[in-house]
Amino acid sequence: MTLTTVDVILVGAGIMSATLGTLLKQLQPGLRVLLVESLSSEAQESSSAWNNAGTGHAGNCELNYTPMAADGSISLAKALDVNEAFDLSRQFWTHLVRQGALGAPESFIHAVPHMSFVLGEERRAYLRERHRQMGAHPCYDGISYSEDRARVAEWAPLLIEGRDPAATVSATRYAGGTDVNFGALTSQLLAHLRAGPGFAARFGIAVSGLKRCPDGGWRLELRDMKTGELHLAEAATVFLGAGGGALSLLQKAGIPEARGYGGFPVSGLWLRCSDPGLCGRHHAKVYGMAAAGSPPMSVPHLDTRLVEGRRWILFGPYAGFSSRFLKSGSLFDWPRSLRAGNLLPLLAVARDNRPLTEYLIGQVFARSDQRFSALQEFYPNARPSDWELAVAGQRVQIIKTDRRRGGVLQFGTEVVHAADTSLVALLGASPGASAAVAIALEILRSCFRGKLPDGWERTLQGILPSYGLSIRHDPDLCRRIRRESAEVLRLQTP
Repeated sequence: MTLTTVDVILVGAGIMSATLGTLLKQLQPGLRVLLVESLSSEAQESSSAWNNAGTGHAGNCELNYTPMAADGSISLAKALDVNEAFDLSRQFWTHLVRQGALGAPESFIHAVPHMSFVLGEERRAYLRERHRQMGAHPCYDGISYSEDRARVAEWAPLLIEGRDPAATVSATRYAGGTDVNFGALTSQLLAHLRAGPGFAARFGIAVSGLKRCPDGGWRLELRDMKTGELHLAEAATVFLGAGGGALSLLQKAGIPEARGYGGFPVSGLWLRCSDPGLCGRHHAKVYGMAAAGSPPMSVPHLDTRLVEGRRWILFGPYAGFSSRFLKSGSLFDWPRSLRAGNLLPLLAVARDNRPLTEYLIGQVFARSDQRFSALQEFYPNARPSDWELAVAGQRVQIIKTDRRRGGVLQFGTEVVHAADTSLVALLGASPGASAAVAIALEILRSCFRGKLPDGWERTLQGILPSYGLSIRHDPDLCRRIRRESAEVLRLQTP
């Protein structure tokens, strides 16, 4: 068997590996990096344009990021965290466009307003208070609110046409929102990396084993998916960024820090429309409120998408269950992930999340007319003949040990790394793609701090103007950075 020795191995060819690899090469151009992917090309799982919403999650419209407490108060903390994280991604892409590492911005990002839309008096009161707080914050400068049907119809006519005139409607609109094709972005990042020295990408290669090297680092056993031939690769640092498959690889590594982690796979479906007449009349990403007990990835939204040069409308996602951890995975992925250390946390989560279980069962057995009625709550005049069903991406919601409750369901993304920082894995789901740069920075600080050249954080400050600062606490910095990135990325400033 051949042996390849590099500095870093990236497992998985999605937006996270592409982002981390690009940042590493920006900071240390001489680094030797190997990327391996079991599929035939990059961005075929969660990073694919058809497998995620492409919202450019920034906490503008996602109501699950601004929950209302029992006392009626609303917290912007989570929304602001996501907002700052996405802004770092925008700053990085701005730098790469200026550098020529990325192509024309419209090849991967477009200006699409973000809207929140609710029905009823109770939800109106919530949205009004949410807007009051957001409108006073510099990160949401320019966000608009309306209870006027005619105004909402100007923003998104499909929401109002055919709706009961007596219905109470309320909406917010943020003109500075985006639609991001993370699949196209991933392809461009990897193309730039492959064109330079010290980077290699190998496709159709699966990781069949991971073992620690006696003198530090890791040895990976790699299997060619076509020929079955085995190869070996060694690296001082390994990143497991294989989407839902990262949990299985982390378990193979056997590090103590992985104990107690489990995963619950959630599949999804979209209703998709390509009719030019309809798509030309809807220019927004419109988020509603999630059903009781549903996971955040199942918040309903009616989205403008720009994919492969065409305009589409997507509605969903509808949650479902598959025991696969990846769309291309095995039905045995979930059963194989069960361990003595994560079984109790899984049972505890099942005990404490009955509404979620009931919701998922209802979604799995939903009839096509039930799915369509959910769309008609957003777009009353929708006709079945204009829409087709498409399979969305596979997600794995992380479950981990909790001393008090036995186990907790962890929404969002989580970085898990070995104590010696030689191996790091990214687990979880949304808003991973949108927060790719913020997550990569967390990995740099926790696992590469002592492995990068002196002055690497000063280099980062030149790449990311807000690195080490906070746009949420500096209105002038926020306005300046967003004005500059909007100009370079050809986006709209609100």
